Amino acid sequence: MKLQVHSIRFDADQKLIDFIQKKVDKLETFYDRMVDGEVFLRINNEGTENKTVEIKLKVPGNQLFAKEQAASFEAATDLATEALRKQLLKFKTKVVNGR
Repeated sequence: MKLQVHSIRFDADQKLIDFIQKKVDKLETFYDRMVDGEVFLRINNEGTENKTVEIKLKVPGNQLFAKEQAASFEAATDLATEALRKQLLKFKTKVVNGR
């Protein structure tokens, strides 16, 4: 799946981008008709859990979104992809049932 990664006010290294791509690609096992996606990485100035990951996934006829915050981008990515997995399963059952 085509995935655009945007790091806001910093440069993300290739290792982090590859990690995010791998995690999002795993979502295709739950729903294989995803069109594309965007990921936004932000560092907030307050607190220890200052890394924010926002993921938008486009699926036919809809767009899914998850935003998570954690102490590292990897942990936030894990939380966001888990939230998207649940959304994908819910979306897939709606599509299959025709609602």
